[in-house]
Amino acid sequence: MTEEGDACCSDPAPDDDRARPAPMRAARAADGFTLVEILVVLVILGLLGALVGPRVLGYLSSAKSDTAELQIENLAQALDLYRLDTGRYPSSQDGLAVLVSAPSDAAGWNGPYLDGEAVPLDPWGNPYVYEGPEADTSYRLGSLGADGRPGGEGEAADVGNVGR
Repeated sequence: MTEEGDACCSDPAPDDDRARPAPMRAARAADGFTLVEILVVLVILGLLGALVGPRVLGYLSSAKSDTAELQIENLAQALDLYRLDTGRYPSSQDGLAVLVSAPSDAAGWNGPYLDGEAVPLDPWGNPYVYEGPEADTSYRLGSLGADGRPGGEGEAADVGNVGR
């Protein structure tokens, strides 16, 4: 035999893709991802999370404050309706509960002034603070924020006119 004959009839190397049928070559290409490819994807995801995460958390925290402001406005409207019907705002002792159930001493009560069977809690799960009007002041209504204490900054800041 000639060298050409040996070359044409010899078996190709086992690692040579040309020796495999086309479907086997495609299967080998789709075996999986390399460690480097996976690490690159993880680094990209980590960078995206580091850049986007704080913005999303900022939106969530401001959404709770915005929700508290809207609920306070609704409570203030309910208090105004209560005053129109009874001629006065509820006392501090009565609190906001008179907006959902009739007090014993309120003639003209025409409620409930709020939907539901209870006064809603603020977005942080705390009750709203209500102080009835005194001699020449208006009532005070608000939320003490995420920490539930007067004052604070950011998420812990008071919402409404309760801390003033």
